Amino acid sequence: MFSSKKIQMKHLTLEQRYALKAYLECGVAKTEIAIKLGVDRSTIYRELKRNCTKRGRYTPNFAQELAEERKERFIINRKFDTAMQRRIDKWIREEQWSPEQIKGYCDENEIEMVSIERIYQYIRQDKAEGGDLYKHLRHQLKHRKRPVSGKHEIIKNKVSIDQRPDLINKKERFGDWEIDLIVGKNNKRAMVTIVERTTAMVLIRKLEKGKNAEALANTVIDMLLPYKNAVKSITSDNGSEFAQHQIIAKKLQTMFYFAHPYASWERGLSEYSNKLIRQYIPKKSDFNNFDSEFIKQVQHKINRRPRKNLNFRRPKDLFYHSVAFAC
Repeated sequence: MFSSKKIQMKHLTLEQRYALKAYLECGVAKTEIAIKLGVDRSTIYRELKRNCTKRGRYTPNFAQELAEERKERFIINRKFDTAMQRRIDKWIREEQWSPEQIKGYCDENEIEMVSIERIYQYIRQDKAEGGDLYKHLRHQLKHRKRPVSGKHEIIKNKVSIDQRPDLINKKERFGDWEIDLIVGKNNKRAMVTIVERTTAMVLIRKLEKGKNAEALANTVIDMLLPYKNAVKSITSDNGSEFAQHQIIAKKLQTMFYFAHPYASWERGLSEYSNKLIRQYIPKKSDFNNFDSEFIKQVQHKINRRPRKNLNFRRPKDLFYHSVAFAC
C-alpha cells in the first residue's frame, strides 16, 4: 500500500494518461495502474468516468483537452455566491469541516470554491454579525490573533500561483525558485532562503534589517543576479516582507508568484530546505551568534549532501551543470 505522503498528484499529466491507456490495453487492473502511476485508485476511476468519449473510449489527448477546459472554467468562474455559501454553512455546521478541508475537498472533486482565506473572512464576518459558524470550528478562531485580512493583503499586484504554468508545477524546467524566511529568537532577526526546484540548490543570506521588504528585495537581487539567466520564476508565501516583489521581478526579468495563504505544501521544497538549515541553526536561536561565514558554510554543507530524490546526486553538481547550459 502507498502512504498518503507518496500519493500527492491530484490530476494526471498527459504522459500519465498515455501510460494509463497502455496499461488498460494490456489488461492491467485499475488498482495496479494506480500504484504504477503513483496516484490513488480513485484518481483512475474518476479519470475514466469524466474523460472518456461518448462511446466510452479513452483517448489521452481528448482526456487532456477535457481536463484543461474544466480547469480553465474552474479558475475563471470561481465566485463567492449563494450556492457556495450554502455548501460552506452545511459542511461547517453539520460536519465541522475546517476551511482547509472544505477547500481541499472541493479542489479534489473540481467543485468551485474560494480560497481558504476567503472562507475564514466569511466566518469572521458571520461572527461579527452575531452568527455562530465559528463555534463549529475546532479552534473557534482562537488561534487567529490577527484579523483574517492580515498582512498579506497589503501586497499590491500579486500574481497567484494559480497562474503559474504547469511546467513549473511539474518541475519540468530548470530555473524556477521558491523563497522563504527563517526567523530568529523573538522574531528579531531573519534569514532569506532561496531554493531551485529541480536541483534543490539552496542559497542562504542573513538579513541585517530583518523583515524589511526593501532590504530583502535588494538582498535577493544580489543573491540571484549572478544566475540571472537561470531565474525563470520565484514563488513565495504572503508575508509582507515580499511586498517589493515587483522590484525583484523587474531587476531579474522574471515572474514572481504567490502561494495561497496557509498552504505551505505549495512551497514544499522551501519548507524542507528550511528544516535542513535548522539542523545547524535551531529554532529560537539568536541570529547574532551566526556570522556570514558560518551561514555560507551551512549552505555549502547542505548543497554537498547527496539527495535520495535526486538519485543520490548532489544539488550543487546538478545546479552548476544546469547553469552552464542556461548561460
